[in-house]
Amino acid sequence: MNGAQEHFIATRRTARYVTLGPAAPDVAQNAVQDVWFVLHGYGQLAPFFIRHFRVLDDGSRVFVAPEALSRFYLESSDGRVGASWMTKEDRVHEINDYLAYLDALYDHVFSQIDRARVRVHVLGFSQGCATASRWAALGQARADRLTLWAGDLAHDLDLDAHAALFRPLDLTLVVGSRDQYLTPARLAEHEERLRRHALPYRLLPFNGGHHLDADVLHKLAALDA
Repeated sequence: MNGAQEHFIATRRTARYVTLGPAAPDVAQNAVQDVWFVLHGYGQLAPFFIRHFRVLDDGSRVFVAPEALSRFYLESSDGRVGASWMTKEDRVHEINDYLAYLDALYDHVFSQIDRARVRVHVLGFSQGCATASRWAALGQARADRLTLWAGDLAHDLDLDAHAALFRPLDLTLVVGSRDQYLTPARLAEHEERLRRHALPYRLLPFNGGHHLDADVLHKLAALDA
């Protein structure tokens, strides 16, 4: 009897994303200067994650929060739901799938907004940092700024091959003083990796834990001025 054999097929599915700010048809009539793609962390959902960015919703920015493709129950089977960008299982296909999804979303957004008129800011939080950095290196989208909040560049990115793609980006690392995941030791390793590949970056620390912070978001927005 033959053993089990693993196979793969490509299939279409529906992805959810949430926006905040002027609607795309109204952008041309507003003073929109920036489009932020904000990538949530493990176990979060886009409709809740994007609420953090209301403090910056002044009509000059459009926020786009894609939701990861894999949802799961966080507690009981009738309780809260979260989403994950990937796991270690069949990781190559999961990465390729979310890169294709994010590229398609980018194309969709800029079919309605003139890309030449705006700056693009990609922000990843926690697990979203690895996703954001892989998208910057391996995807087709063109970003001007990359913020990694409570996370680091994907560990499997070959920076010898991709450093040139990161150097033009305005890279910011945001870290809370009490972050239980991005510890001082892990941050030091990340910074050493960046320096080893001559990647310029800005470090933006704040007094807090593993969460978004309104004051820091205002500081990030001020960097665009």
